Formats: sequence, C-alpha cells, structure tokens
Amino acid sequence: MLKILIISPRYTGGIGGHASMLASKLIEYGFDVKKMNVPHIPIKNLKNPSFAVFGTLKGLFSRENYDIVHSFNLPSVFAMRYTRGRKKILSLHGVFSEQIKTLHSSILSSIASNTETRVLKWVDRLTTDSHATQKSYKTKLGYDLEYLPSAIDTSKFNDLPQIRKIENQIAYVGRDSYEKGIDILRKIEPEINGKVVYCTNLPWIEAMKTLSASVMLVVPSRMESLPTIIKEAFYLKIPVIATNVGGIPELISHNETGVLVDPENPKQLRDAINNLIEKKDLAKRLTLNAYDFVTKNLTWDSVLPKYIKFYENLLA
Repeated sequence: MLKILIISPRYTGGIGGHASMLASKLIEYGFDVKKMNVPHIPIKNLKNPSFAVFGTLKGLFSRENYDIVHSFNLPSVFAMRYTRGRKKILSLHGVFSEQIKTLHSSILSSIASNTETRVLKWVDRLTTDSHATQKSYKTKLGYDLEYLPSAIDTSKFNDLPQIRKIENQIAYVGRDSYEKGIDILRKIEPEINGKVVYCTNLPWIEAMKTLSASVMLVVPSRMESLPTIIKEAFYLKIPVIATNVGGIPELISHNETGVLVDPENPKQLRDAINNLIEKKDLAKRLTLNAYDFVTKNLTWDSVLPKYIKFYENLLA
C-alpha cells in the first residue's frame, strides 16, 4: 500500500479541487493518503510567499516518511522539498511565471521567474493536466512534463436536484479575477439578449444549481489550463462558449463540443452568446457531443488508473 502526501495551497477550486479529488480517489483505492494543510496570510501579494515560508517550516518539522510526495502549484514545492519522500512530484496547471506576470508587478514577476527556474530542479517528476502547458514548459524551459489530465467526480452530481431552466440565463462560474476575463463579460452584458448570473464565491453545489438552470456557460478567460467548470458543464449538458486559450481547445472542438472565441474580443464573444441563445438545435448538438466526450475521457474511472500506473512506475 503506497503512502502518499498531497500538498496544495488550497483544496477547493481549480488545481486545489483537483488535488483534493485525487486524494479522495486514492484513499478509495486503498492507498494511505494525507493532505498537508499549511496556513497563509490571506492578502493578495502575501498568499504565495507566506504559504512557501510556513510550508517550508512544516516540511522541516515533519517526521513522517512517504513513498510519494505530490505537490500542486509551484509554491507547494517549498513544503515538499523538506518533507521525507522517496519520490517527489510537482503538478503545474498553467505556466506559473506567466500567471504571475499577468497578475502582479514586474518585480514580483521577475522573482517568480527566477524562483520557477530554480525550484523545478528540486523535483523528481513534473506533471500537467494540459498539452498546452506541457508544450510551453518544453519550449521555454526545456522541461518534460508528464500529461495527467484532471477529472471530474460524477458521483458528486447525484445530490444535485432537478433544476428548472431559466429562460436565457447565462452563467459565469469562476473567480472574480483579471485572468478569468470577467471584466470582458461585464462590459458586453448590456448587449446580451439574456441575463448573466455570476457565481464567483458560491459553494460548489449552489454554483452547480445555477449552472444547471442556465442555457449556457461562458468562460471568457485570458489564460487557463484545463478548466474543471467546462467539464462540469459538459456533464450537466450545458453548452459552453469559451476563449481559445491554454488547454480549453483540448476540451472544446469549435462547433462540435462547444464554441470557441478569441480572447479579449468582446464583440465576438457577444455575437457568439446571442447566436447560441437563438440556435437551440446547435446548443443541443453541442451538449450531446460534449457529454459523450467528458464521460469517455475525463471521469476518475478513466483517469485514476493513469495516476496509479504513474506512481508505481516512478517507484519501480
């Protein structure tokens, strides 16, 4: 039985949600899995640095030994470095230095870039959930990342009640953050032939209720890896309009499993939304194709065996 430690800055939403689901599924499989909880200072420019400092201290004082220490997001590497483990893995969902460059000052961006180059050498293997991130790290830094997609837990939807559709309701589900492009959607809202509902800080079940009641999901992001919310919309048979960035085109084939638009193109996004509101037959076709895609490729039934094989091969 493998003994595994999971480290993530948080265990909800995005990469944190993926880390938490992976831990749960590995426990169900029979592995001994723990999640390291590290405090941080909840202030924008201090979250990651404080997590790195406190994580380092927690790693230094830990006396447990693990077969696998699997960290998620680059700041987790500091906790992982000093934790006792036979093999150490870092999962990256998007290029960390590019994310910092988009969201923070040039000084923080420079620090992040230098830190990234240095700490990636501390791990035994790097993984990512998107081919786009895999390609970026190979091209820019010469690193080979193992592709291990993030999945959705379909059992969580069993508790979701039947929801009645609200005519022309459009859902946005994600952080109220620049990289998510929420400002772009807000800018065109008066020109949309429907009502946009923003789910930026809701419990998962409430966000899914809102999504289920909507006629589409809009993902106007400036950067992404492999968004879980798109996979969830696919499973709920909600059509998706999203920007052609990061790993999104690995999920959405234009006019087959969803609609792709250019990033930072408000007019194109507006026209795509209004068009899909009108074209009910197109919306239905997209949802059927998308549901088929996600259930065949991106549930834990198909993804978990890939993680187990990866761990076992790494330790062999």
